[in-house]
Amino acid sequence: MTTFQPTTRQPRRHLVALALAGALLVALGPVSAQGATRFTLDVSNQGDFVAQTNFVQCVGASMQMMLNMIEPGRDRSAARQLQLQKLARTWSGSRPEGRQRQGASVRGWAAGLNILGAGPYRLVGTRTLAQAMRTAAEAIDATGRPVGLLVWRGRHAWVMSGFEATADPGTTDDFRVTRAIVHDPLYPHGNAVWGRSPRPGEALAVSELGRQFVPRRMRNQLGGQTTTLGGKYVLVLPYKTDLRVWSAAR
Repeated sequence: MTTFQPTTRQPRRHLVALALAGALLVALGPVSAQGATRFTLDVSNQGDFVAQTNFVQCVGASMQMMLNMIEPGRDRSAARQLQLQKLARTWSGSRPEGRQRQGASVRGWAAGLNILGAGPYRLVGTRTLAQAMRTAAEAIDATGRPVGLLVWRGRHAWVMSGFEATADPGTTDDFRVTRAIVHDPLYPHGNAVWGRSPRPGEALAVSELGRQFVPRRMRNQLGGQTTTLGGKYVLVLPYKTDLRVWSAAR
């Protein structure tokens, strides 16, 4: 595995505001209501998306997309995706019931990114969807790196590259995330139970995101506790050592 030093990508940041009726538009994009402010941040480009090559490698494909976002144009090959999947599996640990692991765990996902020099990343679980979105938005804003989302109660991986919010998380605590910009490596297949795969880079309303991004299951198939992240919304989160979100996310 080749280690790399992440390059600094300038995220696409847009602040749209209308202070008074007839006021000048201060940034590109529509205004949803008079007097409203909307902040958008996205660290991805169109070429960053990579589909998983089979129905197992969602973690490998998500890692591949995240690396592309951190170092633009890094790699889109099937061979690289398999390498990343194997790396994540190696650091996933054994399944609680002792069965052979088919995919990779969220633990291997975070460890693999750190081993490759794309971190630091760590696992964070929150009690509510709104808290998860605030935590993810603050992390993306502070680091310029994407967030991993553990969806389908822990069975699938998505990437969150950005968000829309009522204000810039970097300048105020008084904000609410209204949309999440996501990438599902299973696109365009979707799932009969969980629903459609969003288009790569689609901005989902938080309520729509919450149909698939749900708390991780509490127990494994043998009835034992999964991990301390059971029952929580799980994020593979980039951070800085002074990032303030940890006190809120614990």
